[in-house]
Amino acid sequence: MSSNRESVRIQGRVLYLTKDPDLLRRQLDGEDLVWDASMDLIDNISTDELTPCWVCYYYDETLAEYCLVGLRGGVVKHMDIKNGGFEVIVSGLSKGCGSSRETAPFSELTAGIKLVVAKSIEKIYGQNSQNIGLLTTTDFSVLDRIAKGEEIPIDFFTEGLDPISADIVRHGGLFAYNKARMAGEVSPPEITTAKRPMTICEKIIASHAIADAKSGKLGVEAVKPGDALFARTSVRFSHEYVTPMADALFRSGLDEEAKVKDPESVFTFRDHLTFLDRVMSPEHIKMGLREQAASLKAVQEDFSKRQGVKLYGEVERDGKTVGSEAICHNKVIEELAGPGNLVLGTDSHTCMGGVLGCFAFGVGSTDMANAWFTKDVRVRVPETVRFELTGELKPGVSAKDVMLHLLSFAFFKSGEGIGKVMEFSGSAVRGMSVDERATLTNMAVEAGGFTGIVEADEVVVEYLKDRRPQSVEELRARIVTSDPDAHYYKSFTVDLSELEPMVATPGDPRNGVAISELGDRVKIDIAYGGSCTGGKKADTDMYAAVLRRAMEDGNKVADEVKLYIQFGSQEIRDYAIEMGYVELFEKAGAELIDPSCGACIKAGPGVSDKAEQVTISAINRNFPGRSGPGQVYLASPYTVAASAVAGYIVAPETVLEGVASA
Repeated sequence: MSSNRESVRIQGRVLYLTKDPDLLRRQLDGEDLVWDASMDLIDNISTDELTPCWVCYYYDETLAEYCLVGLRGGVVKHMDIKNGGFEVIVSGLSKGCGSSRETAPFSELTAGIKLVVAKSIEKIYGQNSQNIGLLTTTDFSVLDRIAKGEEIPIDFFTEGLDPISADIVRHGGLFAYNKARMAGEVSPPEITTAKRPMTICEKIIASHAIADAKSGKLGVEAVKPGDALFARTSVRFSHEYVTPMADALFRSGLDEEAKVKDPESVFTFRDHLTFLDRVMSPEHIKMGLREQAASLKAVQEDFSKRQGVKLYGEVERDGKTVGSEAICHNKVIEELAGPGNLVLGTDSHTCMGGVLGCFAFGVGSTDMANAWFTKDVRVRVPETVRFELTGELKPGVSAKDVMLHLLSFAFFKSGEGIGKVMEFSGSAVRGMSVDERATLTNMAVEAGGFTGIVEADEVVVEYLKDRRPQSVEELRARIVTSDPDAHYYKSFTVDLSELEPMVATPGDPRNGVAISELGDRVKIDIAYGGSCTGGKKADTDMYAAVLRRAMEDGNKVADEVKLYIQFGSQEIRDYAIEMGYVELFEKAGAELIDPSCGACIKAGPGVSDKAEQVTISAINRNFPGRSGPGQVYLASPYTVAASAVAGYIVAPETVLEGVASA
């Protein structure tokens, strides 16, 4: 599949990812199926299933060997896809949901896949596929054309794409496109949108748009949904899971001596695999994965030193490692981003930064490698969905419950929310702390959203005033607001005053139900409080509120339950120490874990190791296999702590009677 390709002929086999495991296995063993529209295909195949976390320790063509080995049911085995002669993979709704890991489509491409067909395709996965030359479509008519042996025009696969994305597809990938762009053979379209009312994100994009590539002039009068452009980034960051692959692409796509542009605005993080050694299985150790994972840290350290970028690494106190400096998303809020910024990160939860009123979103390795060199990123201006949240939350109900409620809407379950901005506003949002608002923006990606954003206000200014070099007046001047008559794709007004504590049942964050509707008592084995979503200061307040009340009543963590509480940064850990929470948590029976990612990505204490285990977790996603083979229910910090005490999933209001929400 070369640059400037005009057509493609698919001659290999077609693999239908069917819900029937026997039918799927028969295909892997050599049986070919004929497309039938009544075929029951798997929906919501996450990137965790395409390349489970341990597979991501590789960042070369070894990935082909493990393509789809994490698919629910365990049907796909090592080498099945690579050795199967497949060139097409077909599935249902929301293909590629979850993490931004480019290893997922790269594993398909290197296994021989040329085309992915799905009923809907998640935004980051789709963009990563374009970047590496993997074709995608939601038009199932292509299957009949393939069966007839037709040569299919490339333009078939560019329908509905913006001009930049279409050119990237035609050139076979982002690096080939950029080489043509630098040679003057192709150029992005000029933005000619007339002045119009705009949303927060539209205004930020317009102000960061590359108006003139030669002069470097920034800013256009206006943009509208669908406009395609390159925009100047304010902050670029990556973590050890992704930096090595991006570095390899950077050097192979440019040259060994290529330099990062403006390294002062580039940051790397050692945060994902800090405690991997504590949970790596003997099988994976035998496979040499301990050494492979350790190499990611070494490669990132070398890249950071060679390029002169700041690395947030591990922290030592009194000669002992006490975890990472921070999970990248927590540190972006604590130290790096601000209102009106454009923030780019190699992690799907980069959108958490939108809590500060900035446009923050995740990308894959290829986009970051290009952004290191150009300081720019391609953007198709997204539609925005507005959520006006009103009413006062009941005691024991938090922003996590709000998001689990919103994600359960048919709008998101159907895939209609894919690629949209979630803009949160209303009296309920204004009454939340920065930490609670950050839960809203963090989990926008679980809806398939482009990003989440909250208009910055005095709460944000107060949070930032002693953390940034700007004065209060300067911070206020940077705040971007939506115009009163801005256009929204859709608007929802949600009264939260009657919202009950929620959980998302195993398999998808969009499986939200009220705890009162769960039915039979759900016994738990593990309760986990941590991650970028559940390891903030406000989250520790919630764990403490429940556990303190439980201790006052003579209770503690149930004997049959392991409760883990992990901090999102050293600052949050220090806060918990200062507030006396650490002593409280330990007395209540919790096991404390130093700052880092961990169980959220099956890389630290708190993971399950048996399929029959049940976890209640404050993390942001519960796709199959994400935190081990067990069943994961998502819930708020209040509910996680209350359930740990009860021994089964329980709403926290009886424990928290009279305690105000965060």
